[in-house]
Amino acid sequence: MAGTRPIPRPLWKAAALSGMASYLDAGLIVSISVNLAVYRDSYDMGVWMAGAISAIVTGCIAVGSLVGGRLADLFGRRRVYNWDIFCFALGALVITLAPDDITLLVGVLVAGLAAGADLPTSLAVVSDAAPSWARGRLVAFTQVMWMLGITVAIFLGFVLSTTGMTGARLITGQLAVAAIVTWALRSRLKLPDEPPETETGAAPEAISLKGVWTRAALLPMTATFVFYVTWGLGANTFGQFGTYLLVTVSDASQSLATGINLAFIPIGVLLTFAFVRVADTPWRDRLFHVAAVVQILAFVIASLTAGALVGMLVFFVLYQLSNPFAGEANYKVWSQLTLPADTRATTQGLTYALSRGVFAVAAFFTPALADHSPSVLLWTITACMTAAALAGVFIIRVLVPRSARDMPDGADLRVPSTSPTGLPDKEH
Repeated sequence: MAGTRPIPRPLWKAAALSGMASYLDAGLIVSISVNLAVYRDSYDMGVWMAGAISAIVTGCIAVGSLVGGRLADLFGRRRVYNWDIFCFALGALVITLAPDDITLLVGVLVAGLAAGADLPTSLAVVSDAAPSWARGRLVAFTQVMWMLGITVAIFLGFVLSTTGMTGARLITGQLAVAAIVTWALRSRLKLPDEPPETETGAAPEAISLKGVWTRAALLPMTATFVFYVTWGLGANTFGQFGTYLLVTVSDASQSLATGINLAFIPIGVLLTFAFVRVADTPWRDRLFHVAAVVQILAFVIASLTAGALVGMLVFFVLYQLSNPFAGEANYKVWSQLTLPADTRATTQGLTYALSRGVFAVAAFFTPALADHSPSVLLWTITACMTAAALAGVFIIRVLVPRSARDMPDGADLRVPSTSPTGLPDKEH
């Protein structure tokens, strides 16, 4: 079976270094969320500034994804791949050492833009480096890094919860250190050579914006966007407001709500590893059908019980069991399999950017909607999850087979074959 073929260590290294984009993206969002109350007290921050910082994180990641993906296709993925991680390190250092809220805001702007730019670029880089029989597993591994970013930030927030600004600086400081180390390792990473046109700085016809608005790009871009934005509305709501909803709607204590979120993180990490194992096999898409149904059932139970604590506990169990097999990891793999290779960073950057923009707007209204009617909020998310499942089925049944027919070996036409060492050969 192709999915069980061993992957050479250099390719796993490339996947891990590319996956650091997901680690830093998740770590930045969760760290700002965990530290926000500390920042508010230490900087005597007003409510509007606190809200602005929260909104700017998501907004900057959206803008960074849009601009960074395009720059990567225009000026070379390797070049942008190295510079955006370096800029993230600078932004994280500013956040960590910020003496006031204005400086903090500047750091958030820089780190958010850089994190967004690195997301589509790093996925395109690892996809370019991967042979067709390993692409699913290597791309899916970036989702493991995303889970680790959440885990480390929440764990540090829990351990350092009584240390004030010292703890807040340590939480964001580890992101700066991780980014600097990643930048150093990426600089020495052996990757396929850039095409000659890109090396000269010119933008060849193959990667002009006209290539984005063709049927070959628009259909998979639209389908993956619909899947990601509808699934993400539910995932983002519970990612940002899970504890809030447990406290305000389910009447759980703060400690119980935090404990519930912490308890389910290991399940998510382990099952994401399981997804990586099947990402290059037919089981990837077979499991999606089952997991998508379970995921919808989880939200139906939460909706029917109007957010009551017992219903929410059942929801969290079912959601964590299904989410790794019917969520963002699928979006990442499907995007790399169905989007045209030459515009992959641009098109995925666009779907990332539009989705994150929608998430930011939805987050603004979520607390008010939860206060007005928890049932309406939960049923709306249930409808979104149903739409995501239908979009996923369309991608599996139509787009993935079509992509395989267009490229029989499943490989990008411009990506070189692998050598016996496991590293890509140079193009001829």
